[in-house]
Amino acid sequence: MSNVQLKNYQIKTLETLKAYLTTARFRTAKDAYEGMDKPGVVNVRPFRPLPDLEDVPFVCLRLPTGGGKTLLSAHTVRIAAEVYLERDYPLVLWLVPSNTIRQQTLETLKTPGNPNYESLRAAFDGNFMVLDITDFTMIRPHDLAGKAVIVVGTVQTIKTEEANTDSRKVYAHNENLEPLFSKIPEGFTGYDTIREGHHQGKIRFSFVNLLRMHRPLVLVDEAHNNSTTLGLELFKRINAACVIEFTATPAKDSNQLHSVSAMDLKAEEMIKLPIVLTEHQTWDEAVRDSILTRKRLEEKCKGEDEYIRPIILFQAENRAQDITWQVLKQHLIEVENIPEHKIAVVTGDQRELDGINLFDPACPIDYVITVQALKEGWDCSFAYVFCSVANVHSAKDVEQILGRVLRMPYAKRRKNEDLNRAYALVSQTSWPNAVKLLHDRLVDKMGFEEQEVDESIETRQPNLDLGGDQDGLFRQPDPVVLHLREAADLNDFEEEDRKSLQIENTHEGVIATVTGAISPAAIEKLVKKVQPEIKATAKVQLSIHQAALCRAVAPVNRGEKFIIPQLCLRIDGELELPEEGTFLYAGDWKLTGPENLTESEFKLQSDGKAFSIDIEDGQVRHHFVANTAQMNLDLVDTGWTVNALAQWLDKRLRLPDISQPQMLEYSRRTVAWLEEERKIPLTALVRGRFLLQKVLEGKIKKHRSEAKKRGYQTLLFGPEPKVEVSGELNFSFEPDIYHPQRRYQGAFRPVKHFYPVISDMNGEEAECAKEIEMLGDRVKYWVRNIERDPKAFRLPTSTDFFYPDFIVMLNDGRILVIEYKGEQYRGTPDVQEKQNLGQLWAQKSGNLFVMAWQKEKGLNIYQQLDDVLRK
Repeated sequence: MSNVQLKNYQIKTLETLKAYLTTARFRTAKDAYEGMDKPGVVNVRPFRPLPDLEDVPFVCLRLPTGGGKTLLSAHTVRIAAEVYLERDYPLVLWLVPSNTIRQQTLETLKTPGNPNYESLRAAFDGNFMVLDITDFTMIRPHDLAGKAVIVVGTVQTIKTEEANTDSRKVYAHNENLEPLFSKIPEGFTGYDTIREGHHQGKIRFSFVNLLRMHRPLVLVDEAHNNSTTLGLELFKRINAACVIEFTATPAKDSNQLHSVSAMDLKAEEMIKLPIVLTEHQTWDEAVRDSILTRKRLEEKCKGEDEYIRPIILFQAENRAQDITWQVLKQHLIEVENIPEHKIAVVTGDQRELDGINLFDPACPIDYVITVQALKEGWDCSFAYVFCSVANVHSAKDVEQILGRVLRMPYAKRRKNEDLNRAYALVSQTSWPNAVKLLHDRLVDKMGFEEQEVDESIETRQPNLDLGGDQDGLFRQPDPVVLHLREAADLNDFEEEDRKSLQIENTHEGVIATVTGAISPAAIEKLVKKVQPEIKATAKVQLSIHQAALCRAVAPVNRGEKFIIPQLCLRIDGELELPEEGTFLYAGDWKLTGPENLTESEFKLQSDGKAFSIDIEDGQVRHHFVANTAQMNLDLVDTGWTVNALAQWLDKRLRLPDISQPQMLEYSRRTVAWLEEERKIPLTALVRGRFLLQKVLEGKIKKHRSEAKKRGYQTLLFGPEPKVEVSGELNFSFEPDIYHPQRRYQGAFRPVKHFYPVISDMNGEEAECAKEIEMLGDRVKYWVRNIERDPKAFRLPTSTDFFYPDFIVMLNDGRILVIEYKGEQYRGTPDVQEKQNLGQLWAQKSGNLFVMAWQKEKGLNIYQQLDDVLRK
């Protein structure tokens, strides 16, 4: 693996992709897709196969702007090569949407030290090469045999009508490629031929024909740009073996496999949120306050451990308009007294950042003026403030620069809360519907979910101090003022809504002012009474306002503490949190080998075209993905030995808690046993090495699980259990650890939830939450726990972790942990294990645990909770 530390959401994304490709190798691409969970994906659609390539895996990974799509693409090369393509060295076609992105991608993949380069280097032991698509003639036969070859190009290079193919270099006959066609696999068809001249009818030595012959792995960046029929047709033309798309905004009919939310990125400290939006009356006021904002941020940076120099990105108008970059630059120098050497202009003609390292402490640049030149791939996490003086009337215009101020410096949360936000300043004259424009662009082009946007935007009035948070307290949002097109009566609203609503007749018309929390019904009534052309804007403003109110009143933002004692283990006199490694050690986890694989577990029978494979799930006909794979079978390196194959397996099977000598010896003994006892020739084992890897992975996983269960039982429930609870090690619901991927959107409106947002609940779980609030004054606050979140409260099980549904802080100081279960789960081993674990935690900590059911011994949910509180 690469030394670059991946974020949790990146690891989960790659694990999902690996699971899919592993399953697709033995089943169809469609069955694998439709038979697995798709984390984070909303509105899952039936699998859409590629035209005429129905068996080819074709999936999309959704990551918002700033999610590291290029890094994940680099890691995908090895995963796809091993678990699906079954090639040591794949041929990869890496498609990007533009020449600008192409150059930037090439630079990151070719530069030692860059995480993208290092990922490839680690995956292939340095045996890889990266080429621009215009340099395809540099590929040699030994490169394809001994290196991962990654070719980066734009979709437009290959996406062309059939009638125009001859005009494209990638389709043209090129004598330099002849050595690559010296051994054409038997049965290879579908290639282009020379259409005229002495060699008419013979195979064309073209790059596209080379792709067809070797069946590449295809990675597609910004895949939403490639959703047309012509775009999909190119995969057929190149005979793709596997297609993986990466985008922030998938097409509606894409095969989404995994979706990462913007809140996932915030939780992993990748991006700055919320975006603080301030609307000014004039553009020069916006410029003035943006400069003040930068200066205030600069002062706050002095308390940070790493060097940060906040930068403003100014968006000027095109040359035919009023506030061009020349006008803006002159204004900065003459009116705002900004030294010229601190300003850089980046437009189509002016490239004043070329060769400049903005991260260098000696760099003087604090202000960057652009029009559209930064819209693709520009990346400087020191950019904090976005100030637009351009006339913007559509959401499309906002995307040009806004995303460039979202990336967090060093991908690490800053000490000062103001440095965890991004800032946007605009004028009302040039941005007439700024809130709505910003909202729409975050959703439509930057990959935010609708339900995330309300908490991702914070509106401010001009000249307010930054942040507004003092000692952990969140500021009350400014009131929302709406001009109604008709009279409205307060009596038309519920009593609770009237407390936060003012309606008055003025010489400017009927004005409604919303100062506090109002119901969704009240929001709908108000929106109906505004002018039709601003209904959408009004609804967005009110939604953002209500989200800000929730943040302000939430217990976590009022400085409240929510601390829970954790189960710990006393090992060798030291108290420690239970970890998998501790259970494995107690369970005597080790690999010895050989792995005595029976015929029902592993069998190879080569008929020259495919392997017939018996695995535990039943017999599977295992076809080779690429025609060249069959060619390689006939040319297996006779230099392979038992030790060489063992080393090959060791590299791919290695786990952090298994030493190389142990894994290497386990692999060597297994290979030797298969050769000596099962009489499988070494040549056949080499041919089937990828399958052998898969079988051994499953075996090792099983051995590991059994050892963990032994250790778990010994330490927690054995004759001399080591478990206890201590005040030394506690779990705390901190302000910045609660980031649910899906939020509860139901009608129930709790008032005692610890956080301003609530993780998703189904109908029965929401009913349980209602009963918690019905406990009244006995409840101080509660949390809907997030399942499978490493930052959530959890208890260790013999296989994984138990994430209870609800944790309640009672006013008497006790803690009540609740796990709600539907009737269909009653009596299952999983429920019994959680019941035992919860009771163990309650017994050791002196707190309360209840396994709640819709009905239990004649008691409803409320009565069950009330009953346990009375004990």
